[in-house]
Amino acid sequence: MDFRAFLEQAAHNGDVVTINKPVDVTYEMANVAHALEPKIALFNHIPGYPGWRVCANPCADRRYFSMALDVPMAQLVHHLAQANDHPQKPPLAAYAPCQEVVQEGVDLDSLPILLHLSQDAGYYIASAVVITRDPELGPNMCYHRLLRLDKTHFAARIVERRGTHTAMSKTSGDLPVAICIGVSLPVHLAASMSPPPGVDEMAVAHALAPTPVVECLTNDLYVPADAEIVLEGRITAVRHREGPFMDLTETMDIEREQPVIEIDLVTHRRDPIFHALLPGGLEHKTLMGMPKEPTIFAEVNKVTRCTGVAITPGGASWLHAVVQIEKQGPDDGRLAIAAAFKGHGSLKHVWVVDTDVDLYDPLAVEWALATRFQADRDLVLLEKQPGSSLDPSGLHVPGQKSLTAKLGFDCTIPWGADRSKFTKGQYGQVNLAAYVGE
Repeated sequence: MDFRAFLEQAAHNGDVVTINKPVDVTYEMANVAHALEPKIALFNHIPGYPGWRVCANPCADRRYFSMALDVPMAQLVHHLAQANDHPQKPPLAAYAPCQEVVQEGVDLDSLPILLHLSQDAGYYIASAVVITRDPELGPNMCYHRLLRLDKTHFAARIVERRGTHTAMSKTSGDLPVAICIGVSLPVHLAASMSPPPGVDEMAVAHALAPTPVVECLTNDLYVPADAEIVLEGRITAVRHREGPFMDLTETMDIEREQPVIEIDLVTHRRDPIFHALLPGGLEHKTLMGMPKEPTIFAEVNKVTRCTGVAITPGGASWLHAVVQIEKQGPDDGRLAIAAAFKGHGSLKHVWVVDTDVDLYDPLAVEWALATRFQADRDLVLLEKQPGSSLDPSGLHVPGQKSLTAKLGFDCTIPWGADRSKFTKGQYGQVNLAAYVGE
């Protein structure tokens, strides 16, 4: 389902809070949306931006992805892994809602872009799905935060040695770009995933759910036909100071000289809805972490039977994971730890549990740690490992890969042990209505 159909279904389920009072894009809207997490906030009255609505938090809860994909939550990781392994070329749409309105002239000041925090460098778009094309590998879809500089330009945070940066290095002159805002949840997931080089993330999105595309009007890139807003432009050789901006760990990222994007055309749906993603919020965390679960799942399944993976919000939805396995041998816990670190290179700490432990319940995982783990036997410590640049406690040297220590906790029942010693007792079910009340 597209973004609007999703919002309608979420509203029907009682997950949308509609706000008709005027709410300002400068600090106020971000504060209100943050206070409502994980509820979806829909702002209908934005002073200075007639005809626009703003939506925040549509990706802030796993339940929303389960609903949008019509897949049980427990099966999400399997569904994502299947789409990552078997992408499907999306069809060309006969009609493109994203091009219902073609703006006369480019004026980025006319978009309800938020100023989130007083520490921020300015007004930022954090929800933008950015599409480029590598001359050798083909289309690439990912995220770049965008700092509005003036009516026609953004400064974009483009991480070195990743897809967009690599495409820029292979291109003489400007690199065509399409910036999509207000896309479906499958497109958001696909943009967050890391398929092998040469695999089009849009094809991963279509494997998750039907995702027709349309060609841009000023370049030959293809975008989701039902996106709310598309900004067509070029990544230039000009550089501008970008940052600070709050990152996934809720700490402020540094200032850098970053590429400038010049926008040539703005198209959007009638009565457009602008998606505002809160930096460091639940939506940011979910979109960063959950799409890494299939890669961990795939690697762990190479060494044992993996039944589930959860990137945890307590680890900034990036640095911590719980892996659930059905042990096939005595060393499977340690093998799963090594495989998990391989499946997600930024992972810092991982807990491996048995299938009777709810990997989404921190209390259940801590119980497994308390009752099934012995540090001198089940702890895996790895020193000076490649880690995440988002971890403020790591070793960060400019131009070099960040380093960190990593820990793995094998919280599974020891192989060959009497399982009855490690199994919780179960009380029987009762009908409380027969005992309490009138």
